[in-house]
Amino acid sequence: MIRIKCPYCGDRDHSEFTYGGDGSIVYPELDASVEDWTNAIFFRKNIYGIQTETWQHVHGCRLWLKIKRSTITHEIESIEPAHKEIIKMVKNK
Repeated sequence: MIRIKCPYCGDRDHSEFTYGGDGSIVYPELDASVEDWTNAIFFRKNIYGIQTETWQHVHGCRLWLKIKRSTITHEIESIEPAHKEIIKMVKNK
């Protein structure tokens, strides 16, 4: 069982969350080629070690989280609200 510490709700069982996918993917622009979109969606690395993931606390505050988790031990290295990453991306444009 994985325990996820929500920044607002505290330590919770992973069954309260929904896995959102690989959090390290950078998606292409909307008008990018079909090949770019195909590569972004279907050709991903199967990471052995620390992976960045997105999770949503669906049975709690509904916050999206960016979690760094070991795919080997399932130990969580760090958790932060996903909107912090979005704010960084917007400021860099």
